[in-house]
Amino acid sequence: MTDRYEPSSGLPVRVYIEDTDAGGIVYHAKYLHYMERARTEWVRSRGVGLRAGLADNVSYVVQRLSIHYGAPAKLDDELRVTAEPVAFGRVWMDFRQLVVRVPDEAVLASADVRVACIALDSGRPRRLPENMLELLENDRKTNSQVE
Repeated sequence: MTDRYEPSSGLPVRVYIEDTDAGGIVYHAKYLHYMERARTEWVRSRGVGLRAGLADNVSYVVQRLSIHYGAPAKLDDELRVTAEPVAFGRVWMDFRQLVVRVPDEAVLASADVRVACIALDSGRPRRLPENMLELLENDRKTNSQVE
């Protein structure tokens, strides 16, 4: 299994002992780690390097999060984590995210996440960089053609 984000299916994740409690069930906060990785890999898979943003005083922070836990992931489960942008504004992006158990396609967790763009030096909101806006626009066009 690789940690490369595949646009058609998401980010593959294996549950390790470090992700679980004493009963072998994934600790609730670990889902946030999985989702963070999926959003990061979604951006990276489209050719946008995050280090370049840091050099340009750009960073991204979770501003809002709503999550629903439907069923537990367990030790050694194979998961797929998706990150789909659903809306964006001048300084924010909204993602719909799912954590799915691969063998049976059960949705274990779903979340709506708003990510805000900030200036690293001040922590204040700033406009999304042009390359990120282009990426979001292209994704919106691609998804509207598919529907």
